[in-house]
Amino acid sequence: MTDRTGPGLPRPLIGVSLKLYLDPARSVAWARRIGEIVRDHEATASGTAGVFVLPSLPALAGVLEATAGTPVRVGAQDLFWEDRGAYTGAVSGADLRAVGCELVEIGHAERRRFFGETDDTIRRKLAAALRNDLVPVLCAGERTRQHATGAIADVTAQLAAALDGLPDAPEGAGLLIAYEPEWAIGADSSAAPEHVAEVTSGIRAFLATRPHLPPTSVIYGGSAGPGLLGRLDGAVDGLFLGRFAHDPEAVAAVLDEAMALR
Repeated sequence: MTDRTGPGLPRPLIGVSLKLYLDPARSVAWARRIGEIVRDHEATASGTAGVFVLPSLPALAGVLEATAGTPVRVGAQDLFWEDRGAYTGAVSGADLRAVGCELVEIGHAERRRFFGETDDTIRRKLAAALRNDLVPVLCAGERTRQHATGAIADVTAQLAAALDGLPDAPEGAGLLIAYEPEWAIGADSSAAPEHVAEVTSGIRAFLATRPHLPPTSVIYGGSAGPGLLGRLDGAVDGLFLGRFAHDPEAVAAVLDEAMALR
């Protein structure tokens, strides 16, 4: 696995975005069980693996409370590029950090598709995350199913648009790249492990040409679930789980796989 892992982030790193699937009460109940699993599981108790969760904004305070005292890291699914001002409905990165968030998701395909986010929007949000000591979970992925060579070209073009010209990150900052092929999001199964391995290798080659970036990990999302981590055999620094993690025991199963990879 890459040596550019962000500070304080174990590998493999298992992330879960709840998107808008669960209401606040169900999110808190889910998070409480995740906290129990992560607190007690050998993989996370030993620091072999890490877990982060991204609930919806209304559930954020409850999830933070439900996971307090456990190794679970909590983040948000979005932020605004300004910290203060006349921006109705916006979410400040400074406020996310103040309430206890450690990470924030940026650039997901659904944000581009449904909310019209652009490369410039994403770059500005990245800068806001980094200046507020939040680890950005920067999403990138090809739109259509294609050979890995074309996918690498598409993904690295997205990353270049987001990262080139970004202000220098503060000392101690970290960055997560979530490789999520758009065609695999919500699909019956993930991209083939061979494809994921080849594309993530291309992402790392791209990152190697940008030594000014903060330490960076590369995780895979896109219909990721139990059984995939072992099949990827160290090709990624972790997984970004979606709906397959709505059953907390599925997260426990992925942590079992993380222990098997030691």
